[in-house]
Order: sequence, then structure tokens, then C-alpha cells
Amino acid sequence: MLQQTIEITDHEHNPIDSIEDVLNAHDWTFERLSEDELSVEVNGRQGRYFLYLVWQDARATLQFYCRYDLEIAPHNLKSAHEALARINQGLWMGHFEIAASAPSPTFRHASLLRGLSGGPLHAMIEDMIDVSMAQCERSYPAFHLLASSANDVDVQHMALALMETAGES
Repeated sequence: MLQQTIEITDHEHNPIDSIEDVLNAHDWTFERLSEDELSVEVNGRQGRYFLYLVWQDARATLQFYCRYDLEIAPHNLKSAHEALARINQGLWMGHFEIAASAPSPTFRHASLLRGLSGGPLHAMIEDMIDVSMAQCERSYPAFHLLASSANDVDVQHMALALMETAGES
């Protein structure tokens, strides 16, 4: 997904500056919300995602959020939490959640970046975005089913939505 050559500018203290370099290399429009926050909308293969990145200098931690442009139907929230548990069991990085205040599925991940800068930081940021987007795309059918179904989603339909596929149609 993100396999491009990026002009590296060494941003010694704030990785949000490096994230801007990565996003510019992909011609993605983003908004710098503050010195330590950035947001971007990305169109995936299956849906639209809202990425939000927050740098926490005191902890040398980069928080990454990828929210779906979907809202889970209220009658499917119980099924959504069951799906989250199944999906999260198979993840090796990050986790999905649905906040009580907003019924949109969100993928979250935190990275410790102490001592990382320049090329290694750019590569880590690219990998983080690439892996996170792949996780979101893989889980999209289940969340789309939960958002669009007028009735409660049954176990068989959810099992199909969560099944790994070998290719694309």
C-alpha cells in the first residue's frame, strides 16, 4: 500500500512532522490540528477511514486511531462487541473498540518512539499505517454488516463476514 520513496527530513523531536512527510508523499490531504495532533481522511478499497494521530511527548508515544465511516446500528451493538472480541483475538498489533459515546468502530494502536528519528521513524510510520489499514480493510465486511443490517445479525452471517478470504472480487 505505502511502498513509495519518501524524501526524508529529520524531525528530531516531533514525529507528527515526519507523519506529514509520509502523508505528503502519498498526496493525502490532512489537517494539522495542533503541534501534536494530525487528522486525515483515507479512502480504502472498501470504505472511508478517518485517521487521527497524537504525539505524547512526555511518554514518547504516538497514538494512532483509525475510525470507520460507519455507525453500528443500536440493535446490533451486542453483536458488535462479540465480533470485536473475535477480531481482537487474532490481532498481533493494536485493537478494535466501539466507544459508548460514538458507535463507530475504531482501530487503535500506540507506538513507543524513544530515540527513533529520520529514516527508521519514517519506515515505522509507513508500516504502522499500512498494517492498520490492512486490519481495517480485513474487518470491514463484519462492521459493514453490523452497520447496515435492519435486523439483528445472526451468528451464521457474522461468521461469514469474519471469514478470511484468499482474494478479491
